[in-house]
Amino acid sequence: MFKKAAFGLCLLILTCTAVWSGTLTPEQRDARETGIRLYNQYKAISATPFLETAAQAGDAEAQYYLGEALRKNNRFMTHESHKWLEAAANQGHIYAMIRLGRSGNDLCAVMGNCPSGSKSPGDWLRHAYRVALPLAEQGDPEAMFLMYKITLDTDWRAKAAEAGYALAQYGEAISIKQGRGFYLFGNRKKAVEKWFKGSAEGGYPLSMQYYQVILAERDDWEGVRYWQYKAAETGHADSIYTLGAYLSHEPEGAGHKLDLVKGYGLISLLLELDGGGWLLTTVEETLPLVAAKMTPEQIEQALKFAEEWKATHPPVSYFPDKLSIY
Repeated sequence: MFKKAAFGLCLLILTCTAVWSGTLTPEQRDARETGIRLYNQYKAISATPFLETAAQAGDAEAQYYLGEALRKNNRFMTHESHKWLEAAANQGHIYAMIRLGRSGNDLCAVMGNCPSGSKSPGDWLRHAYRVALPLAEQGDPEAMFLMYKITLDTDWRAKAAEAGYALAQYGEAISIKQGRGFYLFGNRKKAVEKWFKGSAEGGYPLSMQYYQVILAERDDWEGVRYWQYKAAETGHADSIYTLGAYLSHEPEGAGHKLDLVKGYGLISLLLELDGGGWLLTTVEETLPLVAAKMTPEQIEQALKFAEEWKATHPPVSYFPDKLSIY
């Protein structure tokens, strides 16, 4: 499903190759995946105890997400969040290094109570640079993107995009769409489409959504439907809702044939968000409208379809930016 990266689950440099202090047991691995799933559903508080299980076992990715969950729960860098981010960074986790490097701009800096660590924020950014640069020079697309995050030099993002890193391609498309660079006539639109299409093909659901708009503008409804399915198949919460609503004709759109069983089943998957993010209220309003068109047997079939989908697709996620600015 994903060609270049499985966003939020297994990033090329870190999740798959970071040095851990020990091998996780199956229970600890399950706890890590559950914690990351909940975090990606904007349920950082619920994620914390699961992430703690794997973080305490020495898993760098769990340590990073635990540090981020604690930071977001408190709205600034606490001593506890700093401790876990530093534990991950000391194992070579570049995302953690960058987050620590940005902590000089954190709310705690304004409050004057930032945790003291083994390195200053500037030291951590310089360390991240030294770790990421050789990987980027060797052609690793994610490392190129991380060099952009470290330096804010858009040339690195462009290199990562050219190397096929879907998140960098999305960033290029958005930046060009907003006016960056000089383009003649319709070349700006062509460049935007190029990067959204490449990113969509690389598996990034937000680009799939933008690319659908481009296809709709040229009345390519078959293409729109194709990418609506593809985006939903990534686990992207908004895309699951969109596809389910159109299949249920709530509202009609994009030329989808009415399929109440699949539509209800897809929308029902989002009930697990139970307060995480912004979709639950809409889901709770839409499901009764769809159910009113269905027989009890169809609803039972829809719930079975939902269970089968859940077993064969990635977990529901909002796909938050792993290095968000807040």
